[in-house]
Amino acid sequence: MGQHRRFETQVIHHGYQQESDQGSLVPPLYQTSTFAFDSAEQGEQRFAGEAEGYVYSRLGNPTVKLLEKRMAILEQGEAALAFGSGMAAVSALLFHLTKSHDHILCSEGVYGCTFGLLQLIEKKHHISHDLIAMTDEDGLRAAIQENTAVIYVETPINPTMTVIDLEMVTNVARDYGIPVVVDNTFCSPYLQKPLTLGCDYVIHSATKYIGGHGDVVAGIVAGPEESLNDMAMTTQKDIGGVLSPFDAWLLIRGLKTLPIRLDRHCDNARQLATKLKAHPMVDHIYYPGDPSFSQYTVAEKQMHAPGGMITFTINGTKEDAQSFLNTLNLIKIAVSLGDAETLIQHPATMTHAVVPKADRAKMGISDSLLRLSVGLEAWEDIWEDLEQALNVIQDQTTQSGQVNG
Repeated sequence: MGQHRRFETQVIHHGYQQESDQGSLVPPLYQTSTFAFDSAEQGEQRFAGEAEGYVYSRLGNPTVKLLEKRMAILEQGEAALAFGSGMAAVSALLFHLTKSHDHILCSEGVYGCTFGLLQLIEKKHHISHDLIAMTDEDGLRAAIQENTAVIYVETPINPTMTVIDLEMVTNVARDYGIPVVVDNTFCSPYLQKPLTLGCDYVIHSATKYIGGHGDVVAGIVAGPEESLNDMAMTTQKDIGGVLSPFDAWLLIRGLKTLPIRLDRHCDNARQLATKLKAHPMVDHIYYPGDPSFSQYTVAEKQMHAPGGMITFTINGTKEDAQSFLNTLNLIKIAVSLGDAETLIQHPATMTHAVVPKADRAKMGISDSLLRLSVGLEAWEDIWEDLEQALNVIQDQTTQSGQVNG
């Protein structure tokens, strides 16, 4: 099915034609570890790359391949590779693009495990890194070193929602011949397409919006076909963080409703952001759809919609933030995001606990910061749960002040 098809059609149809012998509407699940050859000669040819066909599911599988084809066209890239987790995708791509004594330039806020990986590869493989705000061209140019091999960007940044101007970053990177990698997890290709803005590689924790149902862990890399083919036959094959056929099948199923789900996530988030901003127990909200958000114009330029994530700070302490979480009923206290259920977590003690306190402060992650993944429930029900918990904390704070007074 051609490139001219619209996104909503591609997520359902691209890459699969019903098998002529059975006519299965749903793509089959090839739940197999290995593939039988018709002859010893055929096996030799496939291992030598002289004949098409599958050998072993770590090296390729028809169900996984369909997912990869679909993700490539959705991101408007040449190719894609699927991995067993988002971090398997991140680590494989960084190992693929770097060597010992190289340097990685990274957006200042970054997922906690990505931060941990950067620390690990600096310690073990002497690949250094710097985290910078990446919000202005002069600062970005000044941070580039002679050995900078990768510019790595999250946007919006987890969990502070800072939006990085990808056109600005790619314009600078092009002057130095440095590839740009973008973690597009918070947006999915429905809301943002970094490759069309000049970036070289896109990463997803497909666990999140791509799957959308909280029942699979996976990662995706999309980018240039020649580079990803080399990566598949080296880093991915030999380290082995591949995706299982069943998990790929679940992601193919989840993708079919991606546009519909994200429209609802975004609509709910718009309603909740307005309500949260007006509540006296909310000190500040970080949401790309808020006109007072510092990167609002950048978000409007490069994102189809503001997304389904809201970060906000409670007027209070870490204990107040945790008490607020414990008072919620409908909303689940859980890491991850992009599920049908609304989820909330405390980054300082959960997803970013591995980040030293001083670095968290530099990233803007305070002890009163909370990250809300807005689900698909009726927004009124989500708000009723948030409001009652905020009111409880407000009453506790008032009573505490009266006692102390």
